[in-house]
Amino acid sequence: DGRRLLGFAGNDYLGLAAHPALREALLDAARRWGVGATAAHLLGGHRAPHAELEAALADWTGREAALLFATGYMANIGVLDALLSRGDICVQDRLNHASLLDGARLCGAVLRRYPHADADAAARRLTLRPGTAALLASDGVFSMDGDVAPLRALAAQARAAQATLLIDDAHGLGVSGPRGAGSVAAAGLDAGDVPVLIGTLGKALGTQGAFVAGPRALIEALAQFARAHVYSTAPPPAVAAATLAALHLARQGEDLRARLAARIAQLRAGAAALGLRLLPSQTPIQPLLLGAARTALAWSHALEQAGLYVPAIRPPTVPVGQARLRIVLSAAHGAEHVARLLDALAALRARADAAADPAIATP
Repeated sequence: DGRRLLGFAGNDYLGLAAHPALREALLDAARRWGVGATAAHLLGGHRAPHAELEAALADWTGREAALLFATGYMANIGVLDALLSRGDICVQDRLNHASLLDGARLCGAVLRRYPHADADAAARRLTLRPGTAALLASDGVFSMDGDVAPLRALAAQARAAQATLLIDDAHGLGVSGPRGAGSVAAAGLDAGDVPVLIGTLGKALGTQGAFVAGPRALIEALAQFARAHVYSTAPPPAVAAATLAALHLARQGEDLRARLAARIAQLRAGAAALGLRLLPSQTPIQPLLLGAARTALAWSHALEQAGLYVPAIRPPTVPVGQARLRIVLSAAHGAEHVARLLDALAALRARADAAADPAIATP
């Protein structure tokens, strides 16, 4: 409605979406290539910026090759559909992103979910059908809780069961690991441990799209059999060029990651001082658990009135009784921005404690 709000909702973790280098790369590429790829990758839509970006993504993540998709949702659906057949086993964390769960359902695999972050439970489900092809899939960083999967334990369990391990590192890429290579790299795992790595480009890299990286033979097969890739118009070459500029900044972005870490520490310390319950996360996703959906909506509305955009997350996105404010931090936030948020939360906590507003309960 024409109001300017301070946002704590987007996934622009490194603050690159509006970076001048990305703007210039986008404009320069648009002048040369136009604003659309005009065709699917296999029918002439694959241009030089796409090829350069795929090579750079493979190098960044320590894989032999990478393949672009239009969105993260399409990447997960496309990869699972290409790798799994009806009757194969797909074992997944209960809190995986909807696209991973949907991908397993749509391809006809037998989907078995395990309690969140329980690698032993994942192992038990992998052995339900001995001799059946099996894939173990998990988010690297979970989008609603902000915690990191037990990646080393999952890799060990997949290896023991001779299953393929797929990690969707949408929220870890650019933020953690050496050179920002993600949560898999931060866990000390390589391509042998995690042969199928999926990442998105619309979060820490600030643009749009997704990719899968892995062995060259796998990527060449996916280019032919991942229907979400084959039958979709390629992303605009200009966006690929902007993403390549973002990737270079992210690889050298230790200062950005340090700034982000400082904002995370500031928020967590301030919330603890106020007696507010943030879930145990060291990532930019900092959920404030409030319990009832009504309470989360009331807090979100009050923050909006104070000029802050912090959306309420409620069922069915999260379980009943676990409604929350999903606070997301960025390297673009300054200390003064987080202080402003903490001041607003302190006022809300004071109102709750004084029971001045029955719609706002103490978390």
